[in-house]
Amino acid sequence: MRDLSGIVKAYDIRGVVGDGLDADVVREIGAAFTRLVGGPAVVIGHDMRDSSPGLAQAFADGVTGQGVDVINIGLASTDMLYFASGKLELPGAMFTASHNPAKYNGIKLCRAGAAPVGQDSGLSEIQELVAHGVPEFLGAKGATSERDMVAEYSAYLLDLVRLRDIRPLKIVVDAGNGMGGHTVPTVFADLPVELVPMYFELDGSFPNHEANPLDPANIVDLQAKVREVGADAGLAFDGDADRCFVVDERAEPVTPSAITALVASRELAKEPGGTIIHNLITSKAVPEIVTELGGKPVRTRVGHSFIKQTMAETGAIFGGEHSAHYYFRDFWRADSGMLAALHVLAALGEQDKPLSELMADYSRYAASGEINSTVDDQQGRMRAVADAFGDRNGASVDELDGLTVELSDGSWFNLRPSNTEPLLRLNVEARDTEAVTALRDEVLAVIRG
Repeated sequence: MRDLSGIVKAYDIRGVVGDGLDADVVREIGAAFTRLVGGPAVVIGHDMRDSSPGLAQAFADGVTGQGVDVINIGLASTDMLYFASGKLELPGAMFTASHNPAKYNGIKLCRAGAAPVGQDSGLSEIQELVAHGVPEFLGAKGATSERDMVAEYSAYLLDLVRLRDIRPLKIVVDAGNGMGGHTVPTVFADLPVELVPMYFELDGSFPNHEANPLDPANIVDLQAKVREVGADAGLAFDGDADRCFVVDERAEPVTPSAITALVASRELAKEPGGTIIHNLITSKAVPEIVTELGGKPVRTRVGHSFIKQTMAETGAIFGGEHSAHYYFRDFWRADSGMLAALHVLAALGEQDKPLSELMADYSRYAASGEINSTVDDQQGRMRAVADAFGDRNGASVDELDGLTVELSDGSWFNLRPSNTEPLLRLNVEARDTEAVTALRDEVLAVIRG
């Protein structure tokens, strides 16, 4: 009986290669996934990690062993795999551990049309099937074919966001030795953009820095290059290039909330009155701006499965998260860092102001960013914070995802427990930096005792 509990996460499969994640396990996962989703074929892509091609092949063996064909798209970003799943109307598997260090790998799975497969939508069934042994298929094996889809992926994105008539821009892109180095050259090839590439060499050992732009230490090189060459903006992609982070012409980071508001405004201009999804940690500027533009903001829990489910239920045209995941109805409700980046370039190039001035309209409040605290008793500390702030005059409290408290002066914070570590994650927003600092320190004093 094989136990996958150590590698099956909430939204994907991920672990250290050789320690619970190896070719034999992946072959069985491929067979179980095929049993779950059926035929006629499964599309498979992989990132640049040394272990990815071998694991992808093992998964393919599991699929074909169940009598189902495989379409191998080879090197791909995660959003390119979602494109393939949507375009071909086939279930898919992407081999990547995103921004995790080199020793990790994993599998992001989706049903036909890029519909997510998470713990509550298929992963638990796959885990159960593997635990009890996937039934042997006695018929003929499936066939394997190869298809390079990067040009089709690029053309599809550039049909959604028109950039041919923008003013010339100089853009620095830090691919972090990840899959942006594979997709950016094709997508940017015919744009009026002077591309300044950084770390485009595909290298799963990440020799320059971790492929995790959410950590400020990993965008230092990008910021220096933007200043050095006098660029109009800088873009940083994570390892599997499904997330994109932006810095302006001063090399100052642009918050994902501001990007969410910008893209929302562009999508609402195309479809007035549309619904926009935002998770509860994005700035309250997002629902304010959406409402001002005549759109309908809808607030969700954190996590792509909640975003995608709510998008499907509401017919939302766009959704954004504080973690720089951006979801598009016209991209099968899947997330694409590249598509968000193209929207930023289009917005910048359609007018003459620098990016810092353009984004000022979408950045109304100061925020703390996510602050982690290690605690022994997550629920006990959460109750202590609720007790400390819930009775304040004018305070409102909700528990949609963790604990969110909004105070009478408009400042707010969210406190969420980690699902995998003994941590509480705090996000604070207020009118200015001083107010953020004061509220942050007050909440942390309760959390940390």
